[in-house]
Amino acid sequence: MLGTHATGSSPYSRRLVFMLLLLVLLFLPTLAQAQVQIKVNDDVWIRFGTQLQIWADEQQDATTKGFSENLYVRRARFLLTGSVAPNVTFFIQTDDPNLGKTPKALTAGFLLQDGWAEWKLNDEFALEAGLMIIPLDRAELISTTSFMTIDISPTSNVFATPTQTSGTRDTGFQAKGYLDDGRLEYRAGLFQGVRTAATATSTASNNAFRHSFWLNYDFFDKETGYVYKGTNLGTRKIVAVSSGYDAQRDYKAYSASVHATIPEPGKDEFAVLAQGVHYDGGKFLTTLPRQNDYLVEGDWYFAPLKVQPFAKYEDQHFTIASTPSKDQKRYAGGLNYYVAGQNLKFTGQATHVKPSNNALHATNEYTVQMQVWYY
Repeated sequence: MLGTHATGSSPYSRRLVFMLLLLVLLFLPTLAQAQVQIKVNDDVWIRFGTQLQIWADEQQDATTKGFSENLYVRRARFLLTGSVAPNVTFFIQTDDPNLGKTPKALTAGFLLQDGWAEWKLNDEFALEAGLMIIPLDRAELISTTSFMTIDISPTSNVFATPTQTSGTRDTGFQAKGYLDDGRLEYRAGLFQGVRTAATATSTASNNAFRHSFWLNYDFFDKETGYVYKGTNLGTRKIVAVSSGYDAQRDYKAYSASVHATIPEPGKDEFAVLAQGVHYDGGKFLTTLPRQNDYLVEGDWYFAPLKVQPFAKYEDQHFTIASTPSKDQKRYAGGLNYYVAGQNLKFTGQATHVKPSNNALHATNEYTVQMQVWYY
């Protein structure tokens, strides 16, 4: 955890200093104009950002049918991007997630969400190293600021806990580049994965590393960067097909998806994401049963009203039957209201979860979010 081990100061004082520093940077025009940025020259600079998502949430229990109610900070992030030499950049992002949610803890402190550096030789090849998103599926590669719905799809990060992944991230090295005039993006990474414990006959952490591969092809406007946008609010025409692969020993997962954001007359937008992911933990990850998970979500952005109704469907289907069944379906719908684009956005969503297990009740969840974002 960051900010909890330094001597001579409390977590509160260090947070206060960080907040004051950020405010100073925000309001010093000599340091930043269009963005919060300190610039030494074209090759050496630092850029700052922040994200807050505050939730009011009511979630039903499948056994008791009662509701738990929470007011909490879903995400509290500080972002730092910089360049230290020609074609050498870095990205650091901290987060204090689910702050105040039951079981309530307001002093947990910030954690490292992302922390990686990139050496770019050319558009076709760059080497990245550090803590970064595992490139398995499109939904988990979408920026948390621009989701079509209120949050990441649960079926897109089923792998996280069994593979010892931190918020869809892992440490390692990754090659990345753009081919075919920038339309085809690839990512190929070698990551830490699950490390084995020592035994009487072998040392600890001597097993094979995790490896991942990603391809994304854009037919119209081109996408670049660390993450994608779920909605472009009528500004870009995106039609992309993607596929990802993640494996370690006999654990394997792969995905296929289609994502589109289509500008319409009047600066409206129609957006849709359709995705399928196959997971199989094998004998290595026994807590990850073999399953096929499907996601379809879409929205329509009405530019004059700044509103965006959306709907989502998910199907989690286990390929090996069990008693009772673990299969379930999720239905969700809601509305985004953009006061100032993604910089100030309000979202409301209702979710219905229908388990195949008759011993469990169908459940509902009602969530309202306020997002403040600057980067």
